Amino acid sequence: MKLTPESKVLIQGFEQPLVSNYAQQMKAYGTNVVAGVSSGSGGKKDRDIPIFDLVEQAVTAVGAIDTTIIFTPSYEVLDAALEAIAFGIRQIIIVSTGVPPLDLVQLVRKAEACDTLVLGPNSPGIIIPGKILLGTYPQEYHLPGSIGIVSRSSTLTYEIARELTVSGLGQSICVSIGNDGITGSSLLQWLQILDEDENTDAIVLVGEPGGSSEETAARYIAEAIDKPVVAYIAGIHAPVGKNWGHTGALAAFIGRGMDFGTVQSKLDAFKAAKIPVAERPSEIPELINQALTKK
Repeated sequence: MKLTPESKVLIQGFEQPLVSNYAQQMKAYGTNVVAGVSSGSGGKKDRDIPIFDLVEQAVTAVGAIDTTIIFTPSYEVLDAALEAIAFGIRQIIIVSTGVPPLDLVQLVRKAEACDTLVLGPNSPGIIIPGKILLGTYPQEYHLPGSIGIVSRSSTLTYEIARELTVSGLGQSICVSIGNDGITGSSLLQWLQILDEDENTDAIVLVGEPGGSSEETAARYIAEAIDKPVVAYIAGIHAPVGKNWGHTGALAAFIGRGMDFGTVQSKLDAFKAAKIPVAERPSEIPELINQALTKK
C-alpha cells in the first residue's frame, strides 16, 4: 500500500456534482492529485488539474498512477475500476453508492487476481492526518497521531476522530470500508494493515448492525492482532428489532436467524475476545488511554 504525499492520485467521474470541490480540498491538504477523467471533458482543466477522456490518456500524460478515487454514477463504477486496473492502478477508492452487487462481485474477483486494493463502495476514503486526504473527509476533525480507525460507517468515523482529537489523541490512519452488502476490502484486511503500520499504536474498530463482519473481526483480533483494539458498535441503545436502513445491513438479514448480525451478537463476540467496547463515542479516548497504559 502506497499512501504518501508523493503518491499520484487520479479522480474518475470528475464532473459529477461537488467533485471539483473535493479535488481542490485534497490538493490543499497536500494530496498529489495529478489528473481527472470524465468522458467528453478531455482537454479541459479544473484550475491546475488536467481532465482526460480516458485513464489511458491520463497515464500517458502524467506517468504511473498509484490511486484512483471513483465518483462516477453507480452503473459506471465497474467499467471505471476495470479501466483503472488495466492501466496499472493498484489502489482504488469508490465513493459512489448503490453499485450493483454483481458488478462488485466481478470487480472483487478481478482485483484479487491483479493484487489490487479496493476500498468501498460508499466510502469517504482514507485520511492520514497531516499528510494525505483521499476522499471526502472533513479535515478539521483530524489531528496527526498514532491511533488508527477502521470503520463500516462514514459519519461515525468523523465523529470518533473528533472525540479523539478533542482529547489530544491524534490519528495515524482513518478509513471507512463502506457499508454496502459487498465491499472491496474487509475489516480484517484493514486490521492487518494497521497492525503492521509502524505509526499506529492502537486501533479503534467501528461497527454497526447487519452482517457478521464484526464477529469475524473480533475472533481475528484475538488470534492475530498484537496492538490494543477498542471497539464501538453503533445502535447499542436502538430498539430491539430495528435495522439500519442501508442496503447492506438490510440484505444481510435475509434468510438468517433473528440473532444474526444484531448489536448483541457483536457485543458478545467482542466480550469473548476480551476487547473493550465503548457504549458511546465519548468513552473511546479513555478506553484507548487505558489500553495503551496496559500495553
